[in-house]
Amino acid sequence: MSERSESESRKLLGRLRDTMAEDAAGQTRLDNITHLIADSMGTEVCSIYLFRDTETLELCASEGLRSDAVHKTRMRLGEGLVGRVAQRNMVINAADAPSAKGFRYMPETGEEIYSSFLGVPIQRLGEGMGVLVVQSKIAREYTADEIYALEVVAMVLAEMTELGAFVGEGAALRARHQQPALFRGTPVQEGTARGSVWLHEPRVVVTNPVAEDPVAEKARLQLAVAQLRQNLDAMMVGVAAGEPEQLEILEAFRMFANSRGWMRRIETDIDQGLSAEAAVEKEQSTARARMAQVADQYMRDRLHDLDDLSNRLLRILTGQGLTTGASMPKNPVLVAQNIGPAELLDYGRSLRGLVLEEGSVGSHAAIIARALAIPLVIHADNITTEALNGDQILLDGDQGIVHLRPDESITAAFKDKMAMEAQAQKRYGAIRKKPAITKCGRRVALHMNAGLIADLPSFKSSGAEGVGLFRTELQFLVRSQMPKRSELSALYGRVLDAAGGAPVVFRTLDIGSDKVLPYMTHVQEPNPALGWRAIRVGLDKPGVMRMQLQALLRGANGRPLSVMFPFIADQSEFYAARAEMDKALERERILGHPLPEQLNVGAMLETPSFAYAPQGFFDAVDFISIGGNDLKQFFFAADRENELVRKRYDTLSSSFLSFLEFIAERCAKSGVQLSFCGEDAGRPVEALCLAAIGITRLSMRPASIGPVKHMLMRTDLDALKDVIDESRNRGDSSVRQAVMDFLLNGDQG
Repeated sequence: MSERSESESRKLLGRLRDTMAEDAAGQTRLDNITHLIADSMGTEVCSIYLFRDTETLELCASEGLRSDAVHKTRMRLGEGLVGRVAQRNMVINAADAPSAKGFRYMPETGEEIYSSFLGVPIQRLGEGMGVLVVQSKIAREYTADEIYALEVVAMVLAEMTELGAFVGEGAALRARHQQPALFRGTPVQEGTARGSVWLHEPRVVVTNPVAEDPVAEKARLQLAVAQLRQNLDAMMVGVAAGEPEQLEILEAFRMFANSRGWMRRIETDIDQGLSAEAAVEKEQSTARARMAQVADQYMRDRLHDLDDLSNRLLRILTGQGLTTGASMPKNPVLVAQNIGPAELLDYGRSLRGLVLEEGSVGSHAAIIARALAIPLVIHADNITTEALNGDQILLDGDQGIVHLRPDESITAAFKDKMAMEAQAQKRYGAIRKKPAITKCGRRVALHMNAGLIADLPSFKSSGAEGVGLFRTELQFLVRSQMPKRSELSALYGRVLDAAGGAPVVFRTLDIGSDKVLPYMTHVQEPNPALGWRAIRVGLDKPGVMRMQLQALLRGANGRPLSVMFPFIADQSEFYAARAEMDKALERERILGHPLPEQLNVGAMLETPSFAYAPQGFFDAVDFISIGGNDLKQFFFAADRENELVRKRYDTLSSSFLSFLEFIAERCAKSGVQLSFCGEDAGRPVEALCLAAIGITRLSMRPASIGPVKHMLMRTDLDALKDVIDESRNRGDSSVRQAVMDFLLNGDQG
């Protein structure tokens, strides 16, 4: 870029800064800015369009177009050239605008006499705020230097908009971060929460986007980058040699931190008149905009790395670290782009809820949120850019809806819903100590799922008869290195102590697929859910399995012990795992350690192949637990992490229920204890149907035991079974409607 254009750009930004410093209304500032830009760029027209809502742009100021069109001319996202710029977050440069694809003639503006059009998005960290447009009578394409200069100006306008410089009358000029906002995401953990926002990573705010001395700003940048590189080097030294995944991530960070292209782009932005932090943020906004348009996962990951690195650099430049000095509010609801399991555990049970922009239903955060019994919504797009610390927030984990800064009517309705839930919990408390006996006299055993010591205090209060699934992998996931055998045995002992003699079923290490250990080499697989996971990892890494089995035996310390192996697809896998248990038993006997009073070894049925194993296998196994989440995805060939298909198939499908009933019948004939673990066990309607077809041992999250027991005690399972059979005999794809009609119209209380 020429020295002249750099000088002109700095002059323009300096004039913009002076305009912003004036004590003037938001509209006056906008009017002055459009005049300055048009004058500086030598164009007849300069216009600023801002969003009045998520789908509508409004002409808020213009130099050259008719003044009476301001605040009256509006267009939908994607409509006309302006709408296309906003929709795509991309520049449109047209020499003959009326002939350009997507052009929309707006006679009220008087723009018919202008041929050339240049529109650039006003965006901040990938969030669209509006469009900056210049137009001329002469038919010409604007140069690369002119486009670049306008992008720099647009970045400053975005920062000014964020800081509230253009607040005025009308929806398009309203103050940011003050209006009610609704976010629709994906529900992961049920429940409701009302509280105040606590940002996991507080937003960096650039208060000085314009700088006069580019030399000084480049020096600031160099110092900050040097510190960033030092920080990365120190982190790499601190990572153990056996943690290749972490090293790989840090290597990617270091590669970007040493990228000459990245630095050159930032320095060019500074030459145009931006401050060092504003220049970094401009490049970060560009990366985020590209991220939204790139389908290739590898490229998205690399752009995400660059975004993360830019954030680190911004915090160094601005001095705005992760800790802002603010105190966590009462009833905090954590809002984050994403969060790791260890970080989430650090917050513990102080949280009332969790909202993420990313994540998945099977992520570590989801697992821990369920364990902590806090409502969780994921895929709440752009909430981290809209929310501020302390904002009131309402979280509906049942529907996947988040209300930010809600109005009084929404708050009142939400309070009513929470009051009804509280009343229901009181009702469930009255039956906590009663067994779940149905109206037809059948007894259903209700157990709880757990994975952390923190889960166990809710054991007694939930009314659970035992722990049907203790996920041992959580202790491995939240650490940066492999836990020691002594640590695990002490933990397992404390779990049995907390259960107070009630049965506890420990599932051996279930990693792979969506659960990756940070200190174990991660195998890139095209279909990880079908790949190297669970028992397959255990048998291929027998040292880890043996260590865990020994820890379980020592933790039991002579007490009864139940262990089950996950993801058994072939009987040979169970026999091999059972042989490892026998070896561990013999080793403990030789060492003189107490052996379990009773040892039950079972398997999780998560693959359809398991159901058709030879009878000899059913005779050999002590118990079977259906892993409903995995079994359902393999039965329907529908990835439970894929939002396009996850909800496509019903648990109460006639075919799936018939398959489950077949499993129940095989177990009954073989005298094998059968249980069902998974989200469906904790849903009252699904739980009733599972019990009706013969699965009378269910394991679920503690909060679900009350509602499920309440429904069971009011239902005649024999009558419900007849309804299910009739529905299947009619050829219904799902029995759900027939079951719901029975529950609503029948004598269920």
